[in-house]
Amino acid sequence: FLSFTAEFCCGFFVILILGNFWFLGVLYLLWLYHDWDTPCAGGRRFQCVRNWTIWKYFREYFPIKLIKTSELSPEHNYLLGFHPHGVLVAGAFGNFCTGQNFKTLFPGITPYLHITPIWFGCPFFREYVMSAGMVSASKESVSYVLNNEGGGHASVIVIGGAEESLNAHPGSLTLNILKRKGFIKMALKHGAHLVPVFSFGENELFKQVANPRGSRLRSIQERLQKIMGFALPLFHARGVFQYTFGLIPYRQPIHTIVGSPIPVKKNLNPTNEEIEQLHELYLQKLNKLFEDHKRNYGIPEQRCLVFE
Repeated sequence: FLSFTAEFCCGFFVILILGNFWFLGVLYLLWLYHDWDTPCAGGRRFQCVRNWTIWKYFREYFPIKLIKTSELSPEHNYLLGFHPHGVLVAGAFGNFCTGQNFKTLFPGITPYLHITPIWFGCPFFREYVMSAGMVSASKESVSYVLNNEGGGHASVIVIGGAEESLNAHPGSLTLNILKRKGFIKMALKHGAHLVPVFSFGENELFKQVANPRGSRLRSIQERLQKIMGFALPLFHARGVFQYTFGLIPYRQPIHTIVGSPIPVKKNLNPTNEEIEQLHELYLQKLNKLFEDHKRNYGIPEQRCLVFE
């Protein structure tokens, strides 16, 4: 979805540059140069865009719901780890970038969804995603959000990243997290409380061509992901008037569960041991969050999360 929209915006920019209104394209390039660092400095959100009626229909299509399990005090800053990535990351977008659900459940907290920096190099598209509350996933950007001394800011990071989208098969419970510890270090450096978030149903929206680890297809996808910065899962779902084949996601409920915060004390120079300890605690809390709620969303008792 992001890729399609970005391609459309880039195509429009090329037409603008090559057409009779080339001067508008030049003016935009000057604006882009001036505004280049904004995605790393809190972005530029517009509540009117976040409240577009189309997002209401987007959330109701699946439907997407946000479930609160604990209070989040606006006196602190938070780093929310979102799992799993899925293909569309629908739960993250629907809950943290659109509507009033998050604000109603967690008053005083402003969420910032961090996405791959490459998207902010796309003309016009960058303005669109920033207006919805998305910012860069760079260290600089996360630091900017979590540096708010008054509290009340929440960085939402899809921990598994683009690589995890290649595991987004229906029924998959595999999370790419064992080697991902940068978010732990950021939480320690800024004293941001860690909050695990699990989105049930995220992997059920599309079917993906079989790509087990070690297969030729998976090797190609992983190589392309390292080069381009985003993954290219080969997925399909339903069409507009039929359920056999298409690119429209299946209507599967998405329940995004926000767990309890893990208190983190500010530590500007955490040791590897301290990072490892907090990472292990985060894994335990994430696993407990999943185990406590899986029965409510059709996950068999014997199924467990797989960390890799």
